[in-house]
Amino acid sequence: MTSGKLSGPVHVVGGGLAGSEAAWQIAQAGVPVVLHEMRPVRGTDAHQTDKLAELVCSNSFRADDWTGNAVGLLHAEMRKLGSIILSCGDAHQVPAGGALAVDRDGFAQAVTERLEAHPLVTIAREEVAGLPPAEWDSVVVATGPLTSPALSQAILELTGEGELSFFDAIAPIVHLESVDMGKAWRQSRYDKEGPGGDAAAYINCPMDREQYEAFIDALLAGPKSEFKDWEHVPYFDGCLPIEVMAERGRETLRHGPMKPVGLTNEHDPQTKAWAVVQLRQDNALGTLWNMVGFQTKLKHGAQTDIFRMIPGLEKAVFARLGGLHRNTFLNSPALLDGSLRLKADPRMRFAGQVTGVEGYVESAAIGLLAGRFAATERLGRPATPPPATTALGALIGHITGGHLDGGKGSFQPMNINYGLLPPIEGPRHGEDGKRLPHKERGRAKKRLMGERALADLDAWTASSPG
Repeated sequence: MTSGKLSGPVHVVGGGLAGSEAAWQIAQAGVPVVLHEMRPVRGTDAHQTDKLAELVCSNSFRADDWTGNAVGLLHAEMRKLGSIILSCGDAHQVPAGGALAVDRDGFAQAVTERLEAHPLVTIAREEVAGLPPAEWDSVVVATGPLTSPALSQAILELTGEGELSFFDAIAPIVHLESVDMGKAWRQSRYDKEGPGGDAAAYINCPMDREQYEAFIDALLAGPKSEFKDWEHVPYFDGCLPIEVMAERGRETLRHGPMKPVGLTNEHDPQTKAWAVVQLRQDNALGTLWNMVGFQTKLKHGAQTDIFRMIPGLEKAVFARLGGLHRNTFLNSPALLDGSLRLKADPRMRFAGQVTGVEGYVESAAIGLLAGRFAATERLGRPATPPPATTALGALIGHITGGHLDGGKGSFQPMNINYGLLPPIEGPRHGEDGKRLPHKERGRAKKRLMGERALADLDAWTASSPG
């Protein structure tokens, strides 16, 4: 399949985060690419614009610290490899404590403009119905969680496998001016500064025990959207609807998105909140804030009533209420090879959330790798994955071969985490010779894993023909 000369463009199907990143990497390698995006010719249930890389759920790329967080390490690796998603994210960041969050409109506009301006990128606004044409000898399918029915069915028929699906629930967005700051206050958990230097990046709404219990009762009793055709589909634990978390136990939310730790109510410093709802800035102007962890499938009328029970949000005006969209992913360990090619049709690679990764950054990361693999293959060079010691290598290793098959349905979406990287022995003693406390040993170990990953990525980049 490889060739020493160009034999036409690589085709990328899908203009989300993964597809945009794949197209950028291919073009930056000097290979022509056609990016096929069906919006606005055909819309989806979740998208609101025709921009490339539109963010349909949260506006956060999560933690940005490579020394102590696995997704922060993935950020650092992608920056080293010239990621358009991280570059545009950095250029359009908004305050978010220790996280990298972006102005969603500015970010998507920047990605769109940069791809439109690249001389080797052609953007085709059309739906690819069914399998890509036979004459397309190199294709990256990055259709994400909203793969069109025709293409989804064609892939299923080709592979002979049933699809696995789950739901992402979208969190509501509130107008800042409608938040009662006489009850709420600005503070990041443990006053941690983020990449923008803001240590007060979140708005916090406190609840006492009685308010929390009433809130849980309302969540459990509130009417939910019903989709009979979608019943008995397992949720991914990283994006559970808030009412599903409440159903798992009355204390679940208090130990999850509503945990009160690391926060002091400036209006009543002596009283410890029983639970805290956090809002995170959603746009560059700071006028819109999303409810952190409040993805939901509650019906819209119930959302406004229930969420206005939260102290500080009694008069909340919602710019967007929560909702659901469907995610579809392949049984990648069985269907894809180590360079993301479909075993049943090796001209096709898959990228992004459809491969079974979870999260914006992970989806873009797999798009980055798929694009680099397609470009190096088109140039007649071997497509070699990054070392397993890197976050990129660990992520692709898991979805293409690292998962232990536990039977049908056992392969589930995965965020990047240190558990996917090879273990490393952390220091037990500090420079002064004293034994390190357990928490400090853990932090030191994570930093060592990050240093190893970045060094190994540099070595792979230097030795990789691509």
